[in-house]
Formats: sequence, structure tokens, C-alpha cells
Amino acid sequence: MISNKEEGLVERTPVFVVAGLDPVAVDAVATGLAAPGTAIVHHDLVEVSLGVITRTVRQVDADGCTQTRVSRIDLDHGCVSCALRHDLLPTLRALHRRTNVDRIVVALDPLIEPEPLCWAIDAVDVVGVPGQVDGPASRDVRVEAVIGCIAAGTWLEEATGDLTLPEAGFDSGDAGDERTLSQVAVGHVAFADALVVHGAAVANWDAAVFGAVIRRLAPDVPVVMEAPGRPLDEKLVALLLSAMPLGARRDRSVGPFDPLLAGQPPLDADCGVQLVEFTTTRPFHPGRLHDALDALLEGVVCSRGRLWLATQPVEALWMESAGGGLRVATGGPWLAAMSPDELAQVDPERGALAAARWDPEFGDRHTSLVVLVHRADPDTIRAALRAACVTDAEMAAGQGVWSTWDDPFGAFHADPCETSVPHPIPENEEKR
Repeated sequence: MISNKEEGLVERTPVFVVAGLDPVAVDAVATGLAAPGTAIVHHDLVEVSLGVITRTVRQVDADGCTQTRVSRIDLDHGCVSCALRHDLLPTLRALHRRTNVDRIVVALDPLIEPEPLCWAIDAVDVVGVPGQVDGPASRDVRVEAVIGCIAAGTWLEEATGDLTLPEAGFDSGDAGDERTLSQVAVGHVAFADALVVHGAAVANWDAAVFGAVIRRLAPDVPVVMEAPGRPLDEKLVALLLSAMPLGARRDRSVGPFDPLLAGQPPLDADCGVQLVEFTTTRPFHPGRLHDALDALLEGVVCSRGRLWLATQPVEALWMESAGGGLRVATGGPWLAAMSPDELAQVDPERGALAAARWDPEFGDRHTSLVVLVHRADPDTIRAALRAACVTDAEMAAGQGVWSTWDDPFGAFHADPCETSVPHPIPENEEKR
């Protein structure tokens, strides 16, 4: 059979991304995807801090025979982002040009999260490669699906702890990489189109809690449980991927102003696991919010959402947490702070959602958070966040006063902090 590449037709090569903390499990899933015409790419980053990575490409020919090529690559700067930019992305474009490659499987090193990789495929230009037009790898390849591999017996502990990557035995080679193990573990699940659960069976209660968390973190995502005598072969992978609903993510990131509850996650409590929603049309006092965020670092799997901070009226803040790690960064301007030219470029869906709750004075400014708890008390979290909102008297004081308050967030913030100074609510003021 003559492939489209041999006929000279322009068609992007499908890419399957396999992610997880256990390289053995990731390799097993990648191998299960290796039909004839498949190239499996893996970058070993164990020496990335030394400026060296090892690239392995296994190519399965039409007869099912596998050829393996291993290359050591020197980087100008030893870090994960350089490994992606300088070698993985060009490798994807190069494999696309091979007429005998119909599918690419990327078996990710544990240090690489699938979401930034998919973003890089779409957004980072590959330049200066002989025979290639400068541009992103998405000119030649498309992400077909992200498959997350998670260990039944250890994932929940990894996803709710506070170990940094170096403390967990992973060295990304970047002193500025402040990710925790929990952030990586949650990222492998939250961005997946399909999940493979591997490892030893766990106690009934632990299994129930684990299942309840997965159903809320990755709703509508098909799951395959590893079982003796049932290898993850091509047919099983095809069945897994065909079970994805029409609204599957397919490598799409969630932006700061997108709906926070993707899919249809269960909203009831199960084994203490629950999605907690918090919304308010009052801004946060920055100091009190800083204190309140401690409530999201214990007994919580993850949280995310947009924040209206009284001291920052122009841009929303975007908050994400996993386990004991939390990050707050700029999320982009509110519609109420945009110029007419900027408003003309806004996605119509965002404009419609904002119009439904538009305030005559404050426009679309608001706070909306979703917190996935497994041991924490939802009422305690809601109370802490309500207490961080501005009081009636502070609300009446207005933006002129708000702008004078100390702001511990700036444009970026990460928790836990080394020091924390409590910010009490003014006396005789009601907690909102």
C-alpha cells in the first residue's frame, strides 16, 4: 500500500504522547502503540544537568522488525526546556519526513509534562534545520492523544505531597525549576485523554479514594487497568482511544478564562473526595488571601482558578496548586480593562460569559476557584476564602485605597513561603 507521503500528499503525522513517573510503565505503553510504521522517541534526561541528553529512536518497519538508534546530544544549556526546543521538536519534524513513518510515539521522561510539550509543538518555532521551512513542529505533526500512566499504589501520595523534584530524586538541571512532584503527578492525569493504571493492587478503601479522585480530576477519560495476562497491545490501545468522547481534550490547554469544570465530573462527595467551588464578585485583600491559601495546601489534591485581587485591577491572577505546591501568576487582562481594539480580538464565548455577569462598576472582575479535596473540610476552605475578601468598609473605600495596600503576590507567587505575616480582618467587620 502506498502511503500519503509517498504519493506526495500533505498530511501531518499523528503523535501519541505517553507520560508518567515510572519509565518502565511508560515504555510498556509506548511499545503497545508500536504498530508497523511507528517510530518511538524517548529522551533520557538523567544527565540533563550536565548538559547531555540521550535520545533513543525505535522504528518498527512494515514486517514488524525494530531498528534502534541511540544518540547522545550536547546542549548549550542543560535544562528540560532546552531538551525540548533543541532536539525533541526537530526530531519530530525529521521523523515526519520519513516515508516509512506513519505514527510517532513520544515516551516522555518523567521530568517532561505533557501540557508544555503539546504547547511547544504548536507554538515554538524550529529554525535553521536544513531542508525544513522554519516554523513550529505542528506544521508536520499533530498530537493525536495524550496517555497518562499512573501507579495505583503510589500516585495519590505523590500527587498530594510537598516534595520538590530534587527531593524526589529528579534533577531538571534548572535552578529556577520550582515544580514539586505533586505538580508533575497531577499534570500527567489532568492533561490526559486516556489513562493506564499500573502497579500492585491496593486496599479496598485506598482504591475507592483513588478512583474517586481520578473520576473528578479526569472526567470522561477512559481508563485501562493493568491485569495479568492482558498486555497493553495495539488492539487494546485502539479500544481505549476510541472510547474518548467527542469533546475530548486532544492536547488543548485550559486558559485562565475558560470554564474550570471540563467534562462532567461528579459534584457529590465520595470517600471524602469532593470538588469544592468558590465564586465571589468581591476582590481579595492581598495579605489576607496570602494567609488563606494555606488552607489549600493540606488535604487537597489540586486547585485552580482566576482571582480578582484588590491591588491589581487590570489583570486577573491565575492560581494552580497540587499537593503542597502552589503557584500564582498573571492570567491576562479583564475585559473591563481592555481598549476597544483589544475587545475586538476577544473570543466570543468569553465575551458572552462575561456579559451574563457584568457589573456596572467592576465589569467582569470576579473570582472563581475549583478545589479537589480528599481529606480537607470544604466548609473550612470556603470560610478561609470568604474571610480573605474585602469587607463592607474596605469595599466602600474603593480602588484608591486598595492600591495602597501591600501586595505579597506581585506578578508571581509560589507557596509554601518561608515566612508569613498574618493579616487580620479589621475589627467589627463582617467576614464575607
